[in-house]
Amino acid sequence: MEIIHRDSCEPFVTKDGSIIRELLAHRNSSIANQSLAEATVPPGVRTQRHHHPKTEEIYYILRGSGIMEIEGQLRQVVPGDAIAIGPGKSHRIENSGTVDLVFLCCCAPGYEHSDTVIDQGSV
Repeated sequence: MEIIHRDSCEPFVTKDGSIIRELLAHRNSSIANQSLAEATVPPGVRTQRHHHPKTEEIYYILRGSGIMEIEGQLRQVVPGDAIAIGPGKSHRIENSGTVDLVFLCCCAPGYEHSDTVIDQGSV
């Protein structure tokens, strides 16, 4: 049985600028085909617009509020929202609130910097 506590996972900054704790992935468990991370975006910050050629993602908002952009479409997101991001879809998320925006990010296949492409003109 593998159980990994959040506090034992060192946070790092992904290529798009979010701060994540990789909870389960091939780097720290027997999980081979997906990954689960907790992501944090501070107030007033947004990730760089990017896409993943191979990976599909699910974001699940835990705390805070934000604006999700996928392929140019914008939607407000709040705790309890689950967001589907298909492979190749350009996306970013912005913290529009006053507290940290915290969400789970599930990736299949698992997250890799090499599968993150920053889109032209992203700020």
